[in-house]
Amino acid sequence: MLDAVVIGAGPNGLTAAVELARRGMAVEVFEAHATIGGGARTEELTLPGFRHDPCSAVHPLAAGSPAFTAMGLERFGLQWLHPDIPMAHPFPDGTAAVLARSVGETAMSLGAHDAGTYRRLLAPFLGKWDSLAADFLRTQWLGLPRDPVTYARFGLAAAQPVALLDRRFRDQKARGLFAGLAAHVIAPLTSPGTAGAAIMFALAAHAGGWPVPRGGSQAVPDALAALLRLHGGVVHTDFEVKRLDDLPPARAYIFDTSPTALARIAGLGNAYRGVRYGPGVFKIDYALSGPVPWTSAEARRAGTVHLGPTSGEIGTALRAAADGRAPSVPFLITSQPSLIDPTRAPEGKHTFWVYGHVPHGWEGDATEAVERQLERFAPGFRDLVLARAVAGPPQLAARNANYVGGDICAGSAAGLGLVIRPKLARNPYTTAHPAVFLCSQSAPPGPGVHGMAGHHAARAVWRRLRPVR
Repeated sequence: MLDAVVIGAGPNGLTAAVELARRGMAVEVFEAHATIGGGARTEELTLPGFRHDPCSAVHPLAAGSPAFTAMGLERFGLQWLHPDIPMAHPFPDGTAAVLARSVGETAMSLGAHDAGTYRRLLAPFLGKWDSLAADFLRTQWLGLPRDPVTYARFGLAAAQPVALLDRRFRDQKARGLFAGLAAHVIAPLTSPGTAGAAIMFALAAHAGGWPVPRGGSQAVPDALAALLRLHGGVVHTDFEVKRLDDLPPARAYIFDTSPTALARIAGLGNAYRGVRYGPGVFKIDYALSGPVPWTSAEARRAGTVHLGPTSGEIGTALRAAADGRAPSVPFLITSQPSLIDPTRAPEGKHTFWVYGHVPHGWEGDATEAVERQLERFAPGFRDLVLARAVAGPPQLAARNANYVGGDICAGSAAGLGLVIRPKLARNPYTTAHPAVFLCSQSAPPGPGVHGMAGHHAARAVWRRLRPVR
């Protein structure tokens, strides 16, 4: 009998497997697809030689993840590449707010009125990334914080909606910057906790940057799998699990899946019938004949570019998607990894990654709306397109079953959805079945390639199994 079986070889599933294998447990992972990675894969989606990330591309939380840092994944080929500017937020006049590695550079890009406000907002937390990440990338009521004073100060600011945080700033550059950061969790800007997401992303940039892995996001799960094998773990691919009887006997079954899939496979009936999923996304991967012709000089040096530009436009786009309406002017999150990673495209060519928010399960085509927004900030963009791979919510859900209805956050982040997920429970990693656990991003701390849900699920498994060893 195995100690643990993990269903799903995404970053969280592999993290859980590694942490248990390092403790001497016999662990095997079963993945339905032919390749591992979940939301961190890399594929040639458009033309030969153009390597795209079908989902996640930029990894601020991975670079500063307590779980990944402890593993030393660089020994297994993971190499982080940093752009000159982590993120640019351009405006139609060619100017931009930037999220730079330097707090000073970021503050000055926001204008004289708001530079000091930005510094004062972040000052109590600078240099404390390690304790903040450990304290907030978890279920908040499981265990005492490492740094109670900083935890309390951050919690007061983080609990706000970003729409309220915006009132501290006078000009549109700072407001747009924070609204764009909060939009990564795909919730209305009036939702509690969105300020916390925005501040965490800003602190991550100042602490460790917003890097991309050399060769593509696939490098993250590949490094995890190599470490797992070093400790005796086994990974099986092309193995779809429909019920627990499909798997070898084990003392624990750990699901890197949606809660609804867990309930179906483990026979838990309606255990997660109340789970809410959020809006979907419409994503396009481009093969380009040259770099994106941004009118903003800062955007031409940035790894990530947000296209809003104002908090009002961003809020309207998010609200439309949440209310079931496709936004006519979408907020776009874009990535241009080939600026710093020559392995992504043939010499002189580029890959480009973009998505906007659409209603849950939406079946329409937003290509025209997306490219109209791109042309607004990069005139002539369409002239560079060699090929495009388009994926709306149905295609994203088919590619990754965890993205129900195209929800790449694997569960709504609206309201208290970032904290209480997938449902209110003392320990969200355990289930009604004593041998079944949840480790996907549907559990806290939620979306992102950081492995922390897998880390905490592995601790729950270890605590349950350890007394009988």
